[in-house]
Formats: sequence, structure tokens, C-alpha cells
Amino acid sequence: MFNLWSKPDPKDEQKEVDRQLRKVGRDIERDRRQLERDENKLELEIKKLAKSGDTEGCKILAKQLIALRKQKQRTYTANSKVQNIAFQNKAMGANVKLAEAMGTAGKTMSDMNKIMKPEQIAATINAFSKENMKMEMTDEMINDSLDDMLGESGDEEESDNIITQVLDEIGIEMSGKMAGAPLPESGKIGQRSKSKGISDEEIEAQLSQLRQ
Repeated sequence: MFNLWSKPDPKDEQKEVDRQLRKVGRDIERDRRQLERDENKLELEIKKLAKSGDTEGCKILAKQLIALRKQKQRTYTANSKVQNIAFQNKAMGANVKLAEAMGTAGKTMSDMNKIMKPEQIAATINAFSKENMKMEMTDEMINDSLDDMLGESGDEEESDNIITQVLDEIGIEMSGKMAGAPLPESGKIGQRSKSKGISDEEIEAQLSQLRQ
């Protein structure tokens, strides 16, 4: 339901003022054109009276012509003022829009400041950094322990043999340190030699140490 007592919209008010100013400007222009027509008529009347020798009539019409021209000059001044008011009205409208934009931006920044609490974010980042560091250290300790438990004495030698075999298969001859390295006994890439077995008790003991 429309509220008769509701506050008018500033934008609508500005448009209405601009419309009224344009109407006033048109009215002033129309009045000036009429004054110009009357001015031409008076000039013709004065010329006729001058030809007929009516000096008094010429003086009376001359005074009317002077007053008419002053009135026409006033229309130029009034029209200039109306245009100036119209420009000010548009400038005020632009300022209102700018103020509204700044108000919206300020409210948005205020909302963001309420959400983005720097102390809490810094604490969260620090906690993440500490936990990530712990995880990396734990992972490194587990890898080292597993390498110690599952490491085999012949791994390095077997790796050299595999590298030599791969290079030999693709036709590359290595000189120096790797030249003449023995190939794996099985002749199959990726097959690991059997190492001494590790008991379940030893593995469980190592895992228990990691949990402490």
C-alpha cells in the first residue's frame, strides 16, 4: 500500500526540479521572442510617425521601445540564472550519487573489518604453521625409521647395476667409474635382492618409539 507520508526520493526530486527549470527556460525564450516582435513593431511605428512629422508621438514610442529593450535584456539575465541553477542541480545530483557510493563502500569495509579479525587470523596462521612443522618432522622421523628398519645392505650396489643395465639397453656406454659394472644376476630391472628378514617384534618396537 502506498504511503502518502513517505519521504520522497532525492533522485525523483532532482528530476522534477530539472524538468521545471527546463520549462521556465522555454517560457523565458518564448517571452523574449515576443518582445523582439513587439520591438520591431515599435520601430516601424516610430519611423511612420517620424515621416509624418509627429515628434511627440515619436518620443512616446521611443520611451516604450527603451523599456521593451530593457525587458528583453532582463530575459537574457534570467535565462542565464536559470541555466546556472540547472547546472547546480545536476552537480548536486552527482554529489548525492557520490555520497551514496561512498556510504555503500564504507558499510562494506565496516562489514569486512568485522569479519576479518586480524588477531584471530594471525593466531590461526601461526597454529597452522606449527602443526605443519610438526607433521613434516613426524613424517621425516617415520621415513628415517622405516629406512633404518627396512634398509638393505645391497641397495646401492643393486641400484648401480640397474642403472648400468638401463644405459646398456638404450645403447649408452659409460666410461670411468660405472664402466664394466656387473649386471643384476636375475637380468630383470626392478627386481630386488632378498635381505635378511626383520621380525614383527622389532617393527612393533620401532613404531612404539615413534608414538612416544
